[in-house]
Amino acid sequence: MANSGCEDLRGQEGESFLYFAYGSNLLTERIHLRNPSAVFCCVARLQDFKLDFGNSQGKTSETWHGGIATIFQSPGDEVWGVVWKMNKSNLSSLDEQEGVKSGTYVPIEVNVYTQEGKEITCRSYQMKNYESAPPSPQYKKVICLGAKENGLPLEYQKKLNAIEPNDYKGEVSEEIEDIIKKGETKTH
Repeated sequence: MANSGCEDLRGQEGESFLYFAYGSNLLTERIHLRNPSAVFCCVARLQDFKLDFGNSQGKTSETWHGGIATIFQSPGDEVWGVVWKMNKSNLSSLDEQEGVKSGTYVPIEVNVYTQEGKEITCRSYQMKNYESAPPSPQYKKVICLGAKENGLPLEYQKKLNAIEPNDYKGEVSEEIEDIIKKGETKTH
């Protein structure tokens, strides 16, 4: 499993690029909704960053009804995620999903480490202007399912499971409810 899709860790040349996901795109079904070319590469760790949730520019996500994931620099902390190898033709759909035009996220370049200690340079996304806010139960669920599906370290999965969601009781889109159902069947 260690090498699926990632024998060539350079990946940035030619037709593909590497993307480090730490939020809802940890879940295969979720990333494939808009980015069908994504191939699982490996689990990786981003050193000296911390996971947070918030509302971009103070506005609650209409998709998720709560805070959405971001990362910020924090010496000594770490964020685990998945490296996806993606076709460059999906770059615009990924940017669109991450709300780059509307200023929700900005693309950043990060160096992450595989479980074997190899360093890889990836594209990732970060909210620059946000107010901390807890995620909806559904958003938290998608992240936890993705972490479980891809075998993120158990200690880190425990941290994710311990996140207190907000008290949103409503629905999210049918598309998202579907991937939660699929993810639950797959990981149980």
